[in-house]
Amino acid sequence: MSVRAKKHLGQHFLTDENIAKNIVDGLSYENKNQVLEIGPGMGVLTKYLLEKDAEIFVAEIDTESIAYLKSHYPKLEEKHFIGDFLKLNLEESFDGQVSVIGNFPYNISSQILFKIIDYYDRVPEMVGMFQKEVAERTAAVPRTKDYGILSVLVQALYDVKYLFTVHENVFNPPPKVKSGVIRLTRNPKPGLAGNEVLFKKIVKAGFGQRRKKLSNSLKALDIPEELKAHEFMDKRAEELSVADFIAFTQLWKEHS
Repeated sequence: MSVRAKKHLGQHFLTDENIAKNIVDGLSYENKNQVLEIGPGMGVLTKYLLEKDAEIFVAEIDTESIAYLKSHYPKLEEKHFIGDFLKLNLEESFDGQVSVIGNFPYNISSQILFKIIDYYDRVPEMVGMFQKEVAERTAAVPRTKDYGILSVLVQALYDVKYLFTVHENVFNPPPKVKSGVIRLTRNPKPGLAGNEVLFKKIVKAGFGQRRKKLSNSLKALDIPEELKAHEFMDKRAEELSVADFIAFTQLWKEHS
């Protein structure tokens, strides 16, 4: 029995066992906490996860994959199958912390990252395989072409490390692009102090017109009078570090 890869689900099944093991070993498992695998497919990561000292859950919407996993990995009980990750309320579904791992479907990989951000308090770490471009954008540093909204929003809450690149030929079917594996480790002191909504607005507006100075790109947000002459206003969004954006958000809040 095997599972047919479905294009509409963005399925590309990893076939290299060494890479699968390296991805699984990327999580710390320090707290013996719960681990959620997204898009397990035929379980190339699942079998190594089940060897770890953690309770493994899987988020899968492909009924064919679910049947395969239940047949081949009896350690996965019915309660370990939790459906569509993007529709999941992690606070209701898990009692305590839950780490996230997966060879993520490319068509929803950015959405997965944004959801993890939303559940920052619940997700201490993540190791995931993304389209290489998305992985590079997530780990990008200021003053580079890849640095943008995704970079800043993720790095404000997590330390990001690009682990390794994966070639197209180790998948069935092979994708048209290379993949990249990254690790997110939660920053215990992100510094946003309840200003997450304003922070997102400033970051998105700043990079929405990334070639313009912030004095122009932030106009629609009704800039506080005290900040109109701030040194950051003469810079473009890509020139500001994550710490700069956080500090600027705090100043904005103080003067609003």
